[in-house]
Amino acid sequence: MKKDTPIIRIRPGKGWAPLRPKELWEYRELLYFFTWRDIKVRYKQTVLGAAWAVIQPFFTMIVFSLFFGKLAKIPSDNIPYPIFSYAALVPWSFFSNSLTHGSNSLVENANLIKKIYFPRLLVPTSSVISGIVDFILAFIVLLLMMMFFRITPTIHVVWLPFLLLLAFATSLGVGLWLSAMNVQFRDVRYVIPFLTQFWLFITPIAYPSSLLPEPWRTLYAINPMAGVVEGFRWALLGADTAPGMMIVISSIVSGVILVSGAYYFRRMERSFADVV
Repeated sequence: MKKDTPIIRIRPGKGWAPLRPKELWEYRELLYFFTWRDIKVRYKQTVLGAAWAVIQPFFTMIVFSLFFGKLAKIPSDNIPYPIFSYAALVPWSFFSNSLTHGSNSLVENANLIKKIYFPRLLVPTSSVISGIVDFILAFIVLLLMMMFFRITPTIHVVWLPFLLLLAFATSLGVGLWLSAMNVQFRDVRYVIPFLTQFWLFITPIAYPSSLLPEPWRTLYAINPMAGVVEGFRWALLGADTAPGMMIVISSIVSGVILVSGAYYFRRMERSFADVV
């Protein structure tokens, strides 16, 4: 090496790193390949394949209908209980599966992270995006159930893309927090099943949020998935409990979780390759 050859040292930054969304756009093709890989690997060498996307929420609906609908006689806002619960389980399954896969995504891609550089945000993001395929399959079954129960979607169905976006933002935000923490503290992977189960029962899936009086029902929307679930029932099944303020509060909380999770992820990103 010549004496006048410049030496470039690459060092991790200090403090809070910027999000750099432009960099994510530059690597959009890699995001596509990560997403497609996750879709193919998810049900590889399984007997039922993508049918698991429908089986899981459908059989959960059957259990809920038996114990909560028939035995406990929990009200369902004048909607048949099976479709009342299944309409909530469709977005919930998307959230819970995205949370599980997104939280473990960095650890599962440890070898790739150690070898080459790319925006690490792509890894949990692709895990969440790949879950949309499962959502579509479960949603098709929901439409078939609506035909069976002779329920016609209301004009509010135009809000469904926004509600799905809200579920996506919540899944990604929580996934960013947990995936970054999972690299540092491997206990997180043991906490995730408990967290998912606990979150299931504090979300109005087996019961309606109308059981809560105001203002507690509105404050209940601090759980972002509460606004998503009630929004799905309102948009598709014509539930009388319009979740206006719930969706507003859920959107604000979801945005805070997403932005804070992205900044925390970027701050911890500098040590991923050394620790993972």
